[in-house]
Amino acid sequence: MEASDMVVKMIFLSQTAVGVLGNSFLVYNYLLLYFTGIRLRFTDWILQHLIAANLLTLLSKGVPHTMETLGLKDFLNDFGCKLIFYLHRIGRSVSLSSTCFLSVFQAITISPMGSRWTHLKVQAPSYIVASVYISWILALIINIDFPMYMTARLKHRNMTNLKWFGFCSATRHNKAIDILTAAVHTSPDVLFVLLMIWSSSSMVCILYRHKQRMKHIHRSNLSLKSSAESRATKIILLLVSTFVCFYALSCVLQINLSISDSPGFFLVNMGSVIVAGFPTVSPFLLISH
Repeated sequence: MEASDMVVKMIFLSQTAVGVLGNSFLVYNYLLLYFTGIRLRFTDWILQHLIAANLLTLLSKGVPHTMETLGLKDFLNDFGCKLIFYLHRIGRSVSLSSTCFLSVFQAITISPMGSRWTHLKVQAPSYIVASVYISWILALIINIDFPMYMTARLKHRNMTNLKWFGFCSATRHNKAIDILTAAVHTSPDVLFVLLMIWSSSSMVCILYRHKQRMKHIHRSNLSLKSSAESRATKIILLLVSTFVCFYALSCVLQINLSISDSPGFFLVNMGSVIVAGFPTVSPFLLISH
């Protein structure tokens, strides 16, 4: 095995171990809070879906890469490849939508009274609950065609009609179909990213105006409550900005993978590393705050 191959495989192994450990700690924390009867905030409910999506993303790609690192070759059959890539796409889609809903909900929550969003403050939780569950259903539907093109990398199979994706392969199509498929899968993602950018920009403006007003308030229950909301908003802004950075890199690599006839070793593996970046980093951003 070449040194570069070993480095990449160790990165996958480390990402999976660290990411699963961080997300599992958050799961344990929420279970502990649940059984002790502590009432959670609504943002915590959204975060629970985000954690589930992160674990799904990490395990669906991390486990096969880890098995490869341990020396196993061609261990997945056609059904295994289809299932792994399908679950990965679902986890990635829900991770995106959950981060978006978290950002939008917080922007509505901290909007000042008398703003055009005031009437949404009461109804927002019910809207977000429905939206989160619908996002799981849409992820199942939108990505249903993705596993149809995945196949196992068997030695006796003719590889000239297949694109290599590490431990699995995908059947080749003409450029028009590849571009159309990429556009269909990317369109909902672009919408969620635009919503995140809009809601994050709104939160930055609200925090700035809030800071200007609070300069003359030193000690009061209102200032303490506002300070807590400001801290929560800053954490969500950090989470959203981290996601957008990883997603932008991932999107560029995924488009290149979709339209490339023979994606190279570096492109394929860098795409997987970047996709697993946010699920690995995000739990530690939450734990540290």
